[in-house]
Amino acid sequence: MSDAKLQNVLSSLSQAAKQLDALPSGRPSPDANYVKLNTNENPFPLPTIVWQSAIAALERQYLYPEDDNISLREAAANAYGIATDHVIAGNGSSELLGLIYRAFLAPGDRVAMLSPGFSFNRKLAMLQGAQLLEIRCNEPQSLPIEQLLSGPTKDAKFILLANPNNPTGTFIPIADIERLLAQSDRLVVLDEAYVDFAPDNGLRLLNNYPNLLLLRTLSKSYAAAGVRVGFGFGHPQLIGRLRNIQNVFNMNVIGHAVGISILAHRAVYEENHRHIRHERQRVATALSQLGFSLTPSHANFLLARVPAGHDGRWWQAALERQRILVAFLPDNGLENYIRVSIGTKTQMDAFLGAVSDISDSLKLGRSPVEHR
Repeated sequence: MSDAKLQNVLSSLSQAAKQLDALPSGRPSPDANYVKLNTNENPFPLPTIVWQSAIAALERQYLYPEDDNISLREAAANAYGIATDHVIAGNGSSELLGLIYRAFLAPGDRVAMLSPGFSFNRKLAMLQGAQLLEIRCNEPQSLPIEQLLSGPTKDAKFILLANPNNPTGTFIPIADIERLLAQSDRLVVLDEAYVDFAPDNGLRLLNNYPNLLLLRTLSKSYAAAGVRVGFGFGHPQLIGRLRNIQNVFNMNVIGHAVGISILAHRAVYEENHRHIRHERQRVATALSQLGFSLTPSHANFLLARVPAGHDGRWWQAALERQRILVAFLPDNGLENYIRVSIGTKTQMDAFLGAVSDISDSLKLGRSPVEHR
């Protein structure tokens, strides 16, 4: 296509799309020699009984998946003790978050989110022509209710809360969230992607507050990130409208089968969750001894402030040279932090060993060497 033709095509894009740069082709995924601790995945295999459900689903690959995800929604309703018409199922909870933006926001609208938060919300708001108000919280383990109800946020169409929060891992008491729901007539979207690692959850609030939409996923605590299964819970008048704008056959037969099986066998994952909590504490203690400052976490990751002298980007690169992948999140004002997913004991030992080696090299005035 000639330059003139390309420019003509690009000029026809929507205003929102024009603001986006074209994505480059990207880089290959890391090979098995890397320890991948940068995307908060749960590293354990599916239990045998769940794995068998996925294999059986492949025998139906020639059929479209069930319309409206009805069996999966029924399974979630049974698992969480709510009615089926209170449930929407999605291709991960990120699909459902996108539906909420489409359903509730028009150009010029506002939406409020605690900061630092899930950066993908910036793109979702921009695509709707809306403004994302990021509210800094001085006390990250309490909810700034007055800030969310007054000032620039008082006209926000909905308020986004992640509990536990990503990328900090902090947890807000459910009583604080209930006070916000009681005092506001706006929609509150409560993202509980990491809640199985936390001390409490907001599910009991659904019966009393029709302005609550609660999101869950099987990606984090149920080790199914690659299968893409998420849920939204809320009043049928909200949920039914979201289902009505959802893409036809939005999920596949394997996602249906694995989701139903996981929900029927959640007890099998209790040891998995205990391991994550134990390793989270062990790694936090070890990092503290190596000069890092840790944010108390109730998720399957740790946010660590790196020792003085180098920023988070430097530590991310130094660890990658040791074939350890961690996250660096400068867009959230976290230039001096790295975020570390909690993996297997072997993975965390490798991570701590690399951090210790790098720290020793710095003390001796040497550059960290590449792992071979």
